[in-house]
Amino acid sequence: MTQPLALVVYEKLLPGSQLVNRLQDLNYRVQTLNSAETLVACAAAEMPMLVLTDLTSTHQDVCAVIGRLRQAPGTSHIPVIAFGPETGADLQQAALAAGANLAISESAILSHLPELLEQALHVE
Repeated sequence: MTQPLALVVYEKLLPGSQLVNRLQDLNYRVQTLNSAETLVACAAAEMPMLVLTDLTSTHQDVCAVIGRLRQAPGTSHIPVIAFGPETGADLQQAALAAGANLAISESAILSHLPELLEQALHVE
């Protein structure tokens, strides 16, 4: 059986690298992007099972990128889990408004990753 692919976008080493390790422990293939700028093109080419993206970026408006991912016909179905700093409730709300399935804190994504993956991948 082929391992499902997860795209992970992050600039900060932590929690990004920890998230990659946790996903690999859960038998995901992981492709990392250090810039949200290429997310839509990469998602269209690679067709991942899901996208996990850090909302904190020095180069890009990640919420706008999530919106573009949702608007593109070939990627609109891909679940997105966005994560950000503990004090980033406004940023998390903006991510949800842009189309993220879940938006949570950095500590929550590491602590509850299996449950969050199940929730994001749930098909209704």
